[in-house]
Amino acid sequence: MRRLTAQYLYTLTSREPLCGGFVEVEEDGTILRTGPLATGEQACYEVIAPGFVNAHCHVELSYLKGKFRKGTGMAGFIDQINALRDSSTPQEKNQALMDAMDSLWQQGVVAMADISNCADSFAVKATHPLYTRTFLEVFGAEPSACEGVMADVKALQKKARALGLDAAPTPHACYTTSVQLLTAASLAGLESGYLSYHSEESSEEQEMMMQGSGPMWDNRIANGIPTPPVTGTSSLQYFLDTLLAAGLPRPVPGHVLLVHECCLTREGARAAQEVLESPFLALCPLSNLFIHHTLPPVPLMQESGIPICVGTDSLSSNDKLCMVEELFCLQQAFPEVSLGELLEWACLNGARFLGKEATLGTIEPGKKPGLVHITHCQDGRLSARSQSFRL
Repeated sequence: MRRLTAQYLYTLTSREPLCGGFVEVEEDGTILRTGPLATGEQACYEVIAPGFVNAHCHVELSYLKGKFRKGTGMAGFIDQINALRDSSTPQEKNQALMDAMDSLWQQGVVAMADISNCADSFAVKATHPLYTRTFLEVFGAEPSACEGVMADVKALQKKARALGLDAAPTPHACYTTSVQLLTAASLAGLESGYLSYHSEESSEEQEMMMQGSGPMWDNRIANGIPTPPVTGTSSLQYFLDTLLAAGLPRPVPGHVLLVHECCLTREGARAAQEVLESPFLALCPLSNLFIHHTLPPVPLMQESGIPICVGTDSLSSNDKLCMVEELFCLQQAFPEVSLGELLEWACLNGARFLGKEATLGTIEPGKKPGLVHITHCQDGRLSARSQSFRL
């Protein structure tokens, strides 16, 4: 049994920390009890929190670190992905992937919602202590490609499950999937109870869907790629309408993660809550700044009541995979958000999305959430020097 003491213990049973608290934990990580420090007892750590849940990552793209230009917008970013995706050897890809997984684990990440386009990450994830739910992302703008794409992704799912991974198909975004593939992948993913969907990532995406114009539209025309339907509505509304058109009940059952949502409106948030039984939002602020210098409308998201999660996205659109730096970015941009609320997003809400809240997300007796030490906090707030370490 270990007894760990902290100036601020965030159990996340509420957003307020226990100022001067302890946690006793079994060697296997099971929490025994928490409480205030005894008279005269000294705190050994600054901040202790539950293990992080990275709600959105593409760990298989870790070999792309440092290769992308910043500030290109989504159209420019997509061009770089297409040009650089096969720029490394299998050995280089595997080493970068293992380094990224180990780094996340050492920082205190205990679980992750990870996107895969191939089997490159399966063997590492299957043997790593960091839990992952793998979303097998599909692309295919040509309606005739749907059947073949779905056959391929189901074969990929079989490989992942043979290694013991939780894995199922998921559509990438409104503009990379035909309505046929968007429907088929969503139905297949919802059979597992989970979807992860890139939604309203940029104003370029909105302009393409609503007006049939803008850099992303022009990019697809120039490259001979089919354009999505011009609906006059947001890409989020198009996604919701597609789910209902597929004959799914309202609200659509399952946990649906809407990733990015930089252009979310109040109307869009209400529509998501009306159509989806359990919607979640995933913020990847450093990726958004990297690609198009934009942040999501966090106050509107808070107001909506939709649970907010936090992810790192990939090393193609980020300088590092670091949950604390994502939280510091959000704190700098939205200083009214307390550290307790940020940790709720980064720990508890991610666990809820993954269906792991019975074990992860809060420091409570009987749970095994992992414990994280966060350094260099000032008056209950993160600083530019803050880091996290697994305890």
